Amino acid sequence: MKTLTKIAFVTTLSVLSSVSVLCAAQAAPNAAPEKAKNWTPPNEKIFAQVLSEQIMASHPELLSITFHGIPPGAANGTYTMFAGSYLDRIGNPDDPDDIDIMTKGITIVDPRWHRTNDTVKKFVMMMPLRDASGENIGLLVAAYKNDGKYAKGEKDFFLAGTALRDSVQKQIPSFKALFNPAH
Repeated sequence: MKTLTKIAFVTTLSVLSSVSVLCAAQAAPNAAPEKAKNWTPPNEKIFAQVLSEQIMASHPELLSITFHGIPPGAANGTYTMFAGSYLDRIGNPDDPDDIDIMTKGITIVDPRWHRTNDTVKKFVMMMPLRDASGENIGLLVAAYKNDGKYAKGEKDFFLAGTALRDSVQKQIPSFKALFNPAH
């Protein structure tokens, strides 16, 4: 009889521990779902994407360059990344700091200090994107390498970022022109 009691006890413990593991697995938070896209680019390459590729080809100090704003024809408030060096991110909704730059015309100088998710040492400049007339029309984000021969101070990154933005604006007749099909 003692053997039967031990077997019943062990079986009960096994069942309870299995249920406990299953409940914990169901209650555990899942990985954050990927952001849903809020815009789909046209099938043909747009002028902004050509600018992005030209910038990356001529600036080896950059990790990435991205263009942001409300695409023509999109609903008001559809702030999105519409061109850039991360093709898989095109159409991702913008974060609140991105929107602040576009709506307030501010610049964010972000040295990425103590960012645990950033495995590459970088310096990010988030600046109002301007057209040839100097009008703020969106957001330009430039992520610079910040190690080895590319290491600089904050002032140097600020000057490089604004000079890059100012050189690009000369090529942009209007916000809508950024969405014209590339020739």
